[in-house]
Amino acid sequence: MHLDLPHLIYSGPAIDDEPMLAQLPRELRAALRKRNGCIAYLGAIHIRGASLEPSWHSLRSAFEGPAAFAKLYPEVFATDIPFAEEAFGDQFLLRGGAVVRLEAEGGAIDPVAPSLEEFFDRLLTNPAGALGYEPVTGLAVIGGRLEPGSLISVFPPFNLDTDGKDRSFRSIDALEQRAWLADFTAQIRDLPDGTPVNIKVHE
Repeated sequence: MHLDLPHLIYSGPAIDDEPMLAQLPRELRAALRKRNGCIAYLGAIHIRGASLEPSWHSLRSAFEGPAAFAKLYPEVFATDIPFAEEAFGDQFLLRGGAVVRLEAEGGAIDPVAPSLEEFFDRLLTNPAGALGYEPVTGLAVIGGRLEPGSLISVFPPFNLDTDGKDRSFRSIDALEQRAWLADFTAQIRDLPDGTPVNIKVHE
């Protein structure tokens, strides 16, 4: 398995978190030894690395830090490894050898691939199927490329009915967007389908 994915815009720095690397399954550990994470498809997919900095790239931060996904989402187990994310903030988790997807807007967990190797094979052969959208089309909403350390903010979120109104899309700091999505999900998690939701935007 390797991280030679198309349209790279970022390769992770040298490994400086060997203890984190040692906790990973053999396949992921070997891949990160060759390339310590990356951002591919012009920003559509981000593979985290065994690095302490930058924090948005750090696997340790996403796995064990104060903003670890297991702390932000009750649906995520402490043993789930959040090794990757897509441009809109959904997370790919390694759970018991299989890859699952955390829907960041609502907290749902969906199966993606039976193994890490098959997930990366799908990224290479059918990125739209692996990501859930065609990368070029998805990134076109913000001009065609997402800078490292950024995610796409969608307003209103995809899981809200807009009553026919257009959504807006913009690039936003990845850590800020992850926190916003987790807070939004916490507030709507127990609401029945069809419940009116008002979002107050503060400058």
